[in-house]
Amino acid sequence: MSKLFEPLEIRELRLRNRVFLSPMCQYSATNGFPADWHFVHYGARAVGGVGLVMVEATAVAPEGRITPHDLGIWSDAHGQALAAVARFARASGAAAGIQLAHAGRKGSCDVPWRGGGHLPLDRGGWATPAPSPVPFHPDDPRAEELAASALPGLVAAYESAARRALDAGFQVVEIHMAHGYLLHAFLSPLSNRRRDSFGGSWENRARFPLEVARAVRAVWPPSLPVFVRLSVTDWVEGGWDPEQSVRLAGELRALGVDLVDCSSGGLVPDARIPDAPGYQVPFAARVRAGAGVATGAVGRITDPAQAEEIVAGGSADAVSLGRELLRNPCWPLHAAAALGAQGPWPDPYLRARSG
Repeated sequence: MSKLFEPLEIRELRLRNRVFLSPMCQYSATNGFPADWHFVHYGARAVGGVGLVMVEATAVAPEGRITPHDLGIWSDAHGQALAAVARFARASGAAAGIQLAHAGRKGSCDVPWRGGGHLPLDRGGWATPAPSPVPFHPDDPRAEELAASALPGLVAAYESAARRALDAGFQVVEIHMAHGYLLHAFLSPLSNRRRDSFGGSWENRARFPLEVARAVRAVWPPSLPVFVRLSVTDWVEGGWDPEQSVRLAGELRALGVDLVDCSSGGLVPDARIPDAPGYQVPFAARVRAGAGVATGAVGRITDPAQAEEIVAGGSADAVSLGRELLRNPCWPLHAAAALGAQGPWPDPYLRARSG
């Protein structure tokens, strides 16, 4: 029996297998609204057999986007527009998840295929809020330090976004605390240089992200899971590290977070990251063991046997695939066959299952 293709039960949600679509920005929205591209992209991966379709970083506020072409969920209309994605994923046998995000100082950028550089105001950009006025890249404008009085409004934005995601039919909500975006920027001492109750000590730096997690968990049904994506390390001396991540994961578990999606990096542009197969799997294993919380492993996971070993060996409870699912939307169906498991073939495709 394949552990990778065993169902995973979290709260009252039963995932058909442990292969998740990693949230990957498509940069194809208009004013935050999804396009046909999103319905085809997410629908293809649901039909392709993943256990969980996780919709990309979806901004809780207009200024929380990375680019002007990011998805948003800052209004009821945005939430309603995403309902078709959730509905089709669920009808195809996958669970429907969505990642709630705020880009912080890494916002106001062009799309990657046009270089991804900072967009000034006269080219459709915007001021980027952050814990401290430290730009992501030395050539970027200084970020705008958030006043403490502005933070409750941001907590409310996440809370409202979670309500809209639930109304749209999503079953999993993931809070983005990774890759240098707003909540990660509060966690790391490299980007958070505040001197108030939201900066300095570990407790202060974690305060705002934990407030967001508490608010989201409070409005998300007890029967459904909340995930957090975390950069377990900044890969820079003196930055956020695995020990702090284990501590935060324990606090998140106590608040009712069900799974920590373990990534890394993204806080500084010059970090040296060993981009090798499975390079982040040890982080998932360490957080799982140290905090007693379920974890997902992500990063250069491409081979069925590799994914099976990660889950069967106890390093993580699930694997999230990114680029491999861009290359092959039906990877789970092929992986199941390679592992001797029954893949979740949709009825219209059964004629292709053998031969």
